[in-house]
Amino acid sequence: MFSNILIYFVVIPLLMLAGLAISRNIKQIRAVAVVGSLALTALSVVLLLQYLEIRHSGNTEPMLFVDSWSWFAPLNINLAVGVDGISIAMLLLSSVIVFAGSFASWTIQQPKEFFLWLILLSTGVFGFFISIDLFTMFMFYEVALIPMYLLIGVWGSGNKNYSAMKLTLMLMGGSAFLMLGLIGIYYHSAPEGGQLTWNILEIAKNGAISHGWQTFLFPMTFVGFGVLGAMFPFHTWSPDGHASAPTAVSMLHAGVLMKLGGYGCFRVAIYLMPQAAHELAWIFLILTGISVVYGAFCACVKTDLKYINAYSSVSHCGLVLFAILMLNTTAMTGAIMQMLSHGLMTALFFALIGMIYGRTHTRDITKMGGMMQILPYLSVCYVIAGMASLGLPGLSGFVAEMTIFVGSFQQGMADYLSGAGSLRLVFTIIACCSIVITAVYILRVVGKLLLGPVHDEHHRELTDATWWERLSTVTLILCVAGIGCFPNFFNNLINFTFSPAIFAVLGLN
Repeated sequence: MFSNILIYFVVIPLLMLAGLAISRNIKQIRAVAVVGSLALTALSVVLLLQYLEIRHSGNTEPMLFVDSWSWFAPLNINLAVGVDGISIAMLLLSSVIVFAGSFASWTIQQPKEFFLWLILLSTGVFGFFISIDLFTMFMFYEVALIPMYLLIGVWGSGNKNYSAMKLTLMLMGGSAFLMLGLIGIYYHSAPEGGQLTWNILEIAKNGAISHGWQTFLFPMTFVGFGVLGAMFPFHTWSPDGHASAPTAVSMLHAGVLMKLGGYGCFRVAIYLMPQAAHELAWIFLILTGISVVYGAFCACVKTDLKYINAYSSVSHCGLVLFAILMLNTTAMTGAIMQMLSHGLMTALFFALIGMIYGRTHTRDITKMGGMMQILPYLSVCYVIAGMASLGLPGLSGFVAEMTIFVGSFQQGMADYLSGAGSLRLVFTIIACCSIVITAVYILRVVGKLLLGPVHDEHHRELTDATWWERLSTVTLILCVAGIGCFPNFFNNLINFTFSPAIFAVLGLN
C-alpha cells in the first residue's frame, strides 16, 4: 500500500497537464499550478513522515516503498519505484521549488503553454527520483531535459536561440555517453546464465559487473551525469542557458535539474561500480576540483547577475561531485546537504534576479546601485541568499560546506597517512579556498547592486515586491534557514541511506 504513494509523484503532474490543457483563463491556469504544486509538497511531507516511521521501527532495507510493474517483458523493463533518504530529500527540494516557481512566474506571457512545458519538465524530475529501474530512470531523465529547449527558446531573453541550442546539444551529448553506459550495465547485470535486469537493487545485489567492465563503463556513466552537473570542462552550457532562461526555468534548472547529475553519479556510477569508483576517482577529483575554483573565479569577473549566479552554480555543483568522489559517509552526507542547500539558495537567487530585472530591465550591476533604499525587501532577501552562498552560520550553506570539508579532509589525511598519496588532501585544501573566492564575488555584488548611490534616477520610481513575490521568496528563505538551524534532522534523514547493505557494496568507512 505504501509503495503506491510514489506513483502519485508522476500522476499529479500529469493531472496538472490535463488541467492546464482545459484551462480557459489566467486565473484557472494559476490555480492549477498552485494547487498542483501544493499537492506535490504535501505528498512529499506525507512520504517523509511515513519513511521516518518505518525507519524508526528498525527497517534497514536499502530502499522503502519498493514496487514494480512490468512494462516491456522481453527486455525486463519495469516501472520500478523505491526511495531512500536521499530520494526523499530530492523530492522535497523539487516540490518546494516548483511551488515557489509557480508564484515567481505569476505574470509570465503565454502562461498556459509555459506552465505545460514547465510541468512536463517537473514530471521528468519527480519520475527520475523515484525510479530504481535504469531504463525508466533514463526515460524520465530525457523527459526532464527536452522541455528546456522550448522554455528557453520561446520565453527566454538575450541570445536565447543560441543558448537553447547549446544547452540541448551538450546535454544530449552527455545523454549519449550515459545511454551507452546504462546499456553496458544492463548486459553485465547478472551472473552468467542469470536473467539480465535494469533494476538497481538487483544489479547491486548480484555484483556481476566485472572489474574490467566497471573500468570501461564507469567513466561513460559518470561523464554522462557529470555533464548535467556542470563538471569541468563540460560546464559551458550552464552559464549561457541560465543567462537566457526565464525566472522559473532558471530556478528549476539550477535548483533541481542540475541535481540529477550528482544524484545519478551516486545512485548509478558509484553504487553499481564501486571498484572502478575507488580506482578512477582521482581523475574526476581533479576535474571537479577545477570546477569548484574555476566557477568561483569566473563569478568574480562577471557583471551580469545571471552569469554571476550561473558560475556560482558551477562551483557549488562541482563541490557536490567532489564530495561524492571522496567515498566516505561524512563527505557524501555533505554532498547531499549541499544539493539541498544549493538548490534552495540558487532558486532564491534566480527568483530575486528575475524580480529585479523585471523592474530595472537590466542585469548589469554596473548600471544599478542603491537598491537597498529603493527595493528594501528584495535587497534584504538578496543579502540572505548571498550569506547562505558564502557559508554564514545559521544558514544551509555553512552546514553543507563544513560537512563536505570535514569529510574530505578526513579522507585526505587517511590517504596521506596510509601512503595512498596526497591528491585528495591537496585538492581539499584547494577547494576550501573557494570559500574566500565566494565571499569576494558575493560582497562585490552586494556592494555594487544594493549599496552606494542610485545610478539611474528612473529607478527611484520602482515598487517593491508584490504579495506573490514575497510568498515565493519567504518559502525559500524559511527552507534555507531550516536546514541551517536544524541540520541534525536532515543529517539523520540522509544517513538512513547508508545502511549496512550500502556499506557492503561501496566499502565505505
